[in-house]
Amino acid sequence: MAELNSTRTYAVLAAFQAVDAAACLGPVAPIEEALTTVGLPKRFWPVLPVVKAASALGLLSVFRFPALARVTTFLLTVYFVLAAGSHIRARDWSPGLVASSTFLALYGALTVKGPAVVTR
Repeated sequence: MAELNSTRTYAVLAAFQAVDAAACLGPVAPIEEALTTVGLPKRFWPVLPVVKAASALGLLSVFRFPALARVTTFLLTVYFVLAAGSHIRARDWSPGLVASSTFLALYGALTVKGPAVVTR
């Protein structure tokens, strides 16, 4: 599983976070439905694109500041603990719970393993 902590993995996840941030700007219908289902108050919705864009930048920091990228994966782990917990609290057994749980496991593993050290 050497690919798990490669800089390419971090870059792909950063791109995903950036696209997710853009989708939260509206938000698009499926995200709006998920936020409503889990009961996140609308006053917090504008914070989500900012947090997700910041996480994309934090993941991209792997190329220059690997420690910052590791902190970012830890914070994303916390974020997805809250997201999965929100789905469970709302008894929302939708694909959103599966997605948040999967990302929880992924970012948790990245936090434990840390980014690959790039030597130049």
